[in-house]
Amino acid sequence: MSGEEVRAGVKLTNLDAPLFDGADATKRDLIDYLEFVGDRLVGQLRDRPLSVVRIRPGQEPFMQKNLPKYTPEWVRRVTVWAETSKREVTYALCDDVRTLVWFGNQRAVEYHPTLLLADHAAGPTHLILDLDPPEGGAFRQVVLAAELIRQALSDDGLAGAVKTSGAKGVHIFVPLQPRIAIEDVAAATRAIAARAERIDPDLATTVFIREDRAGKVFLDSTRAGGATVVAAYSPRVRSGVPVSFPIEWAQLADVSPGDFTVRTAPKQLGDRDPWAREMPAPQALPADLIEEGHTIPVARVQAMHEGKRRARARRQS
Repeated sequence: MSGEEVRAGVKLTNLDAPLFDGADATKRDLIDYLEFVGDRLVGQLRDRPLSVVRIRPGQEPFMQKNLPKYTPEWVRRVTVWAETSKREVTYALCDDVRTLVWFGNQRAVEYHPTLLLADHAAGPTHLILDLDPPEGGAFRQVVLAAELIRQALSDDGLAGAVKTSGAKGVHIFVPLQPRIAIEDVAAATRAIAARAERIDPDLATTVFIREDRAGKVFLDSTRAGGATVVAAYSPRVRSGVPVSFPIEWAQLADVSPGDFTVRTAPKQLGDRDPWAREMPAPQALPADLIEEGHTIPVARVQAMHEGKRRARARRQS
């Protein structure tokens, strides 16, 4: 049976079809999960330009930013000028469960909101560190590196909440007071990563070029400004359909990213909202952190210049 139902005012189709190759889940499993976490996930998406990762049967996953022409009129949206592509992009604002279910019916598996609200005046709402293990590295390495970030934050009077990325790593979110300049948040992010690296340089690195990381956990400090990050509670396009799941710091060492999937997470969550519960109050950024960060080159830009330098050296050799 293909499965057709109406939920949250949205007509759903092909609910019993496999979600994607290797998912071990159906489209129904996705919709059931999105309905279950509804308000909790919408709470992370509301008023934020949204990009989603969709996957059609037999095709590769793709990131969708611009809303398609067939999007229902009741889906809220905002138009933003994209400097890189020199065009206007119309993003969805997923402000209610109805919109979330509609996206699920379009096979939107992943939900990536911006760090800025649609009204940019308030500035970034969070400072974010993205921690990735080395190729073949154990999740235990990421846990230890997350504690380095936690210590670096604490040393400057800051606190953050942690969640699995839904892939191999973790995300650490530090909520910010309004109207901190984007450049200052980006600088402070670089400084925190650099301080954490100095605590244990054998474990963690801020080196952007993958082959130069020497088996260490990468402390990615580039999630700033107009960047997006996968939302808490969002599923991921991976085998078993894991979800990005909030974790108490005290429990981080006892979990694995694969523990939380669209099928298992509802039982583990119940009616709780651990992301809201664990998130500290918005904080100001200390001046010393910002000042140090402005002396640190942007990793992505530095890596681009280094890549060009190496390419020239290869051509000349």
